[in-house]
Amino acid sequence: MSLAFLLTTLVVVATPGTGVVYTLAAGLSRGPRASVVAAFACTLGIVPHVLATVTGLAALLNASAVAFQAVKYAGVAYLLYMAWATVRDKEVIEVDQGGAPLSAGRVIARGVLINLLNPKLTIFFFAFLPQFVSLTEPHALPRMLVLSGVFMLATFLVFAAYGVLAASVRSHVISRPRVMAWLRRSFAASFVLLGAKLATTDA
Repeated sequence: MSLAFLLTTLVVVATPGTGVVYTLAAGLSRGPRASVVAAFACTLGIVPHVLATVTGLAALLNASAVAFQAVKYAGVAYLLYMAWATVRDKEVIEVDQGGAPLSAGRVIARGVLINLLNPKLTIFFFAFLPQFVSLTEPHALPRMLVLSGVFMLATFLVFAAYGVLAASVRSHVISRPRVMAWLRRSFAASFVLLGAKLATTDA
């Protein structure tokens, strides 16, 4: 495994995106456990993209403009839904002071959907992995799976770190409605901007 692969992976994973925003929101609203669950969910959402890449579906998605656009706009629609839900539903990001926590199932479902409906992730794997795996070598598939696993592990660790750090300051926003309202609007705006960025990208 090359140092270039590890460095590139860390840069890509650490760059703020939809997964990071979602994990930060989980950490601020529900604490460290929820942030780790959210990080796991976002990581789980990478699995279909990895499978698509290793089975050649990414090439089909990249070649078919209609398929790419359909998946892309489904992702955009979900990001806009998350923005709307964040502003409208205080449960999405609200510091819990003793009430029943948001179920792990709902946290995981939202996190998986965020990364699942992200066609650029599949395209990223399709363009990224071949740089470090020769498709003509006899063990190309196992090596591709190993590198994908490393990418997923890095995603989980970095996202969890983001979330735990956010959770560490959640006590400072408890009983501050104005701060929570500002955070909800900020996260909603982030989802809108990320959706707009996705909408204007090409395969």
